[in-house]
Amino acid sequence: MFVSPLSPSPAAHTADLVVFGGTGDLSMRKLLPALYHSDRDGRLSPETRVIALSRGGLTDADFRGKVDAQVRDQVPVDDHAMWQRFLGRLHHLTVDVGGQDRTGWDALRATLAEDRDRVFYLASPPRTFGPFCREVDRAGLVTPRSRVVLEKPLGHDLPSAQRINDEVGAIFDEHQIFRIDHYLGKETVQNLLVLRFANAFLEPIWNSLWIDHVQITAAETVGTPGRRGYYDHAGALRDMVQNHLLQLLTLTAMEPPARNDREAIRDEKVKVLQALRPITGGEVGRFTVRGQYTAADGMAGYLEEPGSTPPTESSERVETFTAIRAEIRNWRWAGVPFYLRTGKRLPNRRSEIVVQFKDVPHSIFPGGSPNRLVLRLQPEEGIELHIMAKEPGAGEVSLKPVPLSLNFGETFPARVPEAYERLLSDVLAGNPTLFMRRDEVEAAWRWIDPILDAWRSSPELPEPYPAGTTGPAGAHELLGRSGRAWHEEEA
Repeated sequence: MFVSPLSPSPAAHTADLVVFGGTGDLSMRKLLPALYHSDRDGRLSPETRVIALSRGGLTDADFRGKVDAQVRDQVPVDDHAMWQRFLGRLHHLTVDVGGQDRTGWDALRATLAEDRDRVFYLASPPRTFGPFCREVDRAGLVTPRSRVVLEKPLGHDLPSAQRINDEVGAIFDEHQIFRIDHYLGKETVQNLLVLRFANAFLEPIWNSLWIDHVQITAAETVGTPGRRGYYDHAGALRDMVQNHLLQLLTLTAMEPPARNDREAIRDEKVKVLQALRPITGGEVGRFTVRGQYTAADGMAGYLEEPGSTPPTESSERVETFTAIRAEIRNWRWAGVPFYLRTGKRLPNRRSEIVVQFKDVPHSIFPGGSPNRLVLRLQPEEGIELHIMAKEPGAGEVSLKPVPLSLNFGETFPARVPEAYERLLSDVLAGNPTLFMRRDEVEAAWRWIDPILDAWRSSPELPEPYPAGTTGPAGAHELLGRSGRAWHEEEA
């Protein structure tokens, strides 16, 4: 059986998974449901434990009761005995990070087993990453079999990302650091690599000779109710482009790795980021668009979202939508624009990669249309190859684009694991392929920072767009200047 670096380790490692922020929202919504599914599917070793750390003063019984109340309905539970077995894996310890009370750290040291892997998952804000790692080291908990998982965002610009990397890197070696991006755990993202590198027919046309342009979209229908305090400091560029969309770009554009090797894939991704043409100064206004949604059809605008802190002067400058025309300066992609787009309060929720091929060199049929390959990440994961076909009937030949579709839910009737299930399995197996390396994170920030700097110094505010529409007019002009248009999901 062929096992690639993208495949989970055949044998589950026995580990103590220590979750800092283990009673928080991320843990309850994503991590614990993913771990339960992994347990139910036999991907956790029988002795693996989950140890939640917080300041909550909970006992093990309190924590298990909280999980039973908040997580059980999300799963859902169809096997009571299995659920009880999973709850039995869960423990809670109260720790004081940065304080004088060492009781919790002493208890954690006494709890952790010497003969198993230790995975420290930081489900907490980036400002806590360095202090927590120092505390773990101070408590003598770091071993050669330890790993640490960092949630995004990893900083808010290049200097802050470098500072976090330095702080964490002072305690853990690079091979022990797993920087997580849940987009990389999606089945379609992994299938993109299989589609490209396990099939011969695409490689000859996967270049500037045959591809006109590429669109990468992450559209959300939700706004930011109750989250403006966070979003005022993030914005769409930091929140989505610097990590998620650039990750999709690297996987789409990377060269075939020379080896079936975990680091070889990451090496090629970094090369793509390093080849991105910088967008600086006056070019930022030409190649980027930013927008902010306004009230429409009963939906609040960004500045009026309920449950949020009062808007400030800086709130008016926050982008809830951005579109960018990127270029990759290498032989394969010279002259092929990559359009990146993300936004909130858009009409449809979807994430997709659209590879638009050029038209045939000489068409003998009227009304032809170029082919395109659509890789849909959400809401339903799948792959579509749009080709031209003749409509049935006598008389003049009439062409119609039709999709050859692979719907994962229909083709593979077994439940498709959620992204966090895959990524947690890889963390426990020590497989870093789908995680970002330090040079990768910093290369992404080097490309993003000049755009942020130009926006910050510009007197122009983000272009308004009504909630529920497809975004600001400038985003359509970004493609329209070259005679192109965004691919919108067909009804």
